[in-house]
Amino acid sequence: MMWALTASYPINFPFHVAGWLHLPLAKRAKLSLQPERKVMSEKRVIRAAAVQIAPDLETPLGTLDRVLAAISDAAEKGVQFIVFPETFVPYYPYFSFVRPPMTSGGDHMRFYENAVVVPGPVTEAVSQAARRHKMVIVLGVNELDHGTIYNAQLIFDTDGQLLLKRRKLTATFHERMIWGGGDGAGLKVVDTAVGRVGALACWEHYNPLARYALMAQHEEIHAGQFPGSLVGDIFGEQTEVTIRHHALESGCFVVNSTGWLTEEQIASISPDEGLQRGLRGGCMTAIISPEGKHVVPPLTSGEGLLVADLDMSLIIKRKRMMDSVGHYARPELLSLLINDQPAVPMRRAGSIRTVPHAVVNTEAGEDQGALENVD
Repeated sequence: MMWALTASYPINFPFHVAGWLHLPLAKRAKLSLQPERKVMSEKRVIRAAAVQIAPDLETPLGTLDRVLAAISDAAEKGVQFIVFPETFVPYYPYFSFVRPPMTSGGDHMRFYENAVVVPGPVTEAVSQAARRHKMVIVLGVNELDHGTIYNAQLIFDTDGQLLLKRRKLTATFHERMIWGGGDGAGLKVVDTAVGRVGALACWEHYNPLARYALMAQHEEIHAGQFPGSLVGDIFGEQTEVTIRHHALESGCFVVNSTGWLTEEQIASISPDEGLQRGLRGGCMTAIISPEGKHVVPPLTSGEGLLVADLDMSLIIKRKRMMDSVGHYARPELLSLLINDQPAVPMRRAGSIRTVPHAVVNTEAGEDQGALENVD
């Protein structure tokens, strides 16, 4: 048992033994040894949700309506953190997986017409929902930036602020006809009302260096986003392995969301029954603990809202044994070098000092001061 010195007269600071020994005898007599009441810090529990619903493939703003409805539903269940599927607004480009470019030009043009400008009306609507329901929201969108669409992940805090917009680093296979590539500027973990949150999309989870970049920033909750309704059951099985491994290696919670297509939607994308097989399965909406376990059973088919309470003390329970960016790391042997500056197509020599990722040619003897005056 631990013991503490307590006084019978008012004090506003803790006594230590050394200080007690210097007290006058009269005051020492008023002190007595009593068992210390051990005050435990309040347990931090975050209620999280992962959404598995179908997009609206026909109405431009229909998917946004579904997002806002799901947020309201989650709010009624006390959810503080919610994740939606990969590029859910307006919808994942399923057509590009089963149809060749020669026959999908019209779908591609409509995809451009419905893509999301950030900031814009879609982000404003989600921002208002985050603020209204005091919820951290991770939403996947197809972001239109002038002539290119990007696979973007947006993180909104409880005050409605858009804390992070990041773009998928490399589009996968058929996606390369649809999306441009992201940069290292988005490989960031942000402080939110529920903790430190990071995010990756789909097969970015197969890039160990991208994952390590977030791990090194001590993410507590990781948002995973996959398209769902793609490739077949093996895709869902692979997704499960991937997110459980990341939870173990990072020592964080993973809240993973995958999309869903109805049979009617599958038929509308392709009438070919053989190709339709590629638009089924692949769903693994799940919430994983830092110990690599499912907090609740995963959702692998149909629509639904997966809700679970995250006991944040499990992070330390895991990391006290294995902290892959702390006591279990050897940075003097193995470390990550990252260019986390935005990639831009043009730099102005006259403003090179203010360009975030300006390159200084030190070998030629040029320094920042010399370059900033070039006009």
